[in-house]
Amino acid sequence: MDIKEIQSLIRFVAKSGASEVKLEMEDIKITIRTGNISNTPETTIVQQIPMAQAPAAPAPAQTQTEQAAPTTSDAAKTDDDSKYITIKSPIIGTFYRKPSPDKPPFVEVGSTIGEGDVLCVIEAMKLFNDIESEVSGKIVKVLVEDSSPVEFDQPLFLVDPS
Repeated sequence: MDIKEIQSLIRFVAKSGASEVKLEMEDIKITIRTGNISNTPETTIVQQIPMAQAPAAPAPAQTQTEQAAPTTSDAAKTDDDSKYITIKSPIIGTFYRKPSPDKPPFVEVGSTIGEGDVLCVIEAMKLFNDIESEVSGKIVKVLVEDSSPVEFDQPLFLVDPS
C-alpha cells in the first residue's frame, strides 16, 4: 500500500463520519480515528516485518560509560549542526521540492535565500501550501526526499544564517 492510497483512505474515512476504522493486511496494520478535538483524522500505521526478515538476536547491552560517551563523529556533527538554523514543517503532508514535475526545485544546496522566499510545497488534503523562509541565509542541507510524507515539526532544511 503506497502513501497515495493511505491518504485516499484517510480522506474517505474523514468524509464517511465513521469514528474508527482498522485495516489489517499481511504486512501492514492501519488504524484511523476521527472525531477528535481538531476534527482531523488521527492515523496510526504499523508495518510488520515478516519473521524471516527480522533481525537476529540483539547485541549484548553496552556498559553505561560506553552509552554515555558520544563518538567523536557524533560530537562533531552536533557541533556543526548547532550553528545552523533548522527550518521545520508547519503541517503534516507530502513534501515537494518543485512547483510542478517539469519545473526546477525551489532551492538547492548552496542557494541563498531571504525571508519570504518559497522553499518547498507541502500538499495536505489536495491543497498545496507554499512553505516560506522565516530567515535569510544559505541552504546547507535538504533533510527530506522529494515526494515523501512529512510530520508536523519535522526538520526540512538546514540554513547557515551567516
